[in-house]
Amino acid sequence: MQAVFAIESEDRLTQLDVPHVPVLVAETLELLLPPVGGTVVDATLGPGGHAEALLERVGLDGHVIGIDRDLAAIAFARARLARFGDRFVALRGDHREIASLVQGVKVDGILADLGISSYQLDDPSRGFSFSSDGPLDMRMDPQSGGPSAADLVATLDAAELKRLIATWGEERFAGPIARAIVRERVKTPITTTRALASLIERVAGPAARRFRIHPATRTFQALRIAVNEEVEEIPKFVEGAVSLLGTGGRLAVISFHSLEDRAVKTSMLRLAHRCVCPPELPVCGCGRENLVRIVTSRPVVPSQAEVHANPRSRSAKLRVVERL
Repeated sequence: MQAVFAIESEDRLTQLDVPHVPVLVAETLELLLPPVGGTVVDATLGPGGHAEALLERVGLDGHVIGIDRDLAAIAFARARLARFGDRFVALRGDHREIASLVQGVKVDGILADLGISSYQLDDPSRGFSFSSDGPLDMRMDPQSGGPSAADLVATLDAAELKRLIATWGEERFAGPIARAIVRERVKTPITTTRALASLIERVAGPAARRFRIHPATRTFQALRIAVNEEVEEIPKFVEGAVSLLGTGGRLAVISFHSLEDRAVKTSMLRLAHRCVCPPELPVCGCGRENLVRIVTSRPVVPSQAEVHANPRSRSAKLRVVERL
């Protein structure tokens, strides 16, 4: 298992297989334009792959602030980035609270990679994947005290489960899956990833063999999004991040599924077109000045070479705005 964070030294770190390969690194650096000597925030630090690239770009006088709610990720990133000394600072917190976490600092750029890290997926104890059996947890911050995926599966009624799976998983069999969960949990609590995945396989039946993806994939995505409020809070993050940027500073956001990308796009457009005056007015009268300029008219996606080297990058989409 690769999710190991007890690393004694920088030399030891170089001998480990880094359990997460950051996506769209070159494209992010090109579009984020982190200035030499500047301060950049990696709002979703993870194991520190993007932060490492940012630290190398901002140079000896630059700084990177990393934010993550996962203590394991922070521990790994601190070990990985120890050679940068005090030019790297890690903060434990939720990226959606960035406006309150980062105060009194001139910020030149902000990056958020909204994807789940490979080390989280590959660690059965986190419950994100059904490839190995583990507790049905899925919390980005297991110490948060919030409800786990198992809690949702055990307490929501069939109608609410159907809505959750259909909304966040875009699963067309949301109704049958929800009803099967409610029937099964009366007999046996559904507390492990394998138990839930097997139940969904039975609902899908023999036709599941024709599916391009495992029949449980969308339900697991829906539960993870619901547990961590991944999509609902994107507007709050985008607005908070933009509020920290000085003129010319940029925000780059990498998303990994259509729901995230849609929320990121909508949030950015809302800040780029704030005026509500009728188009025939020669001068704005509402006083709602636009806050950002859209840098990427369409999302930037990984090259074929990157997807071949890192298949998990295939759904990544990068969008960037610049503070006016």
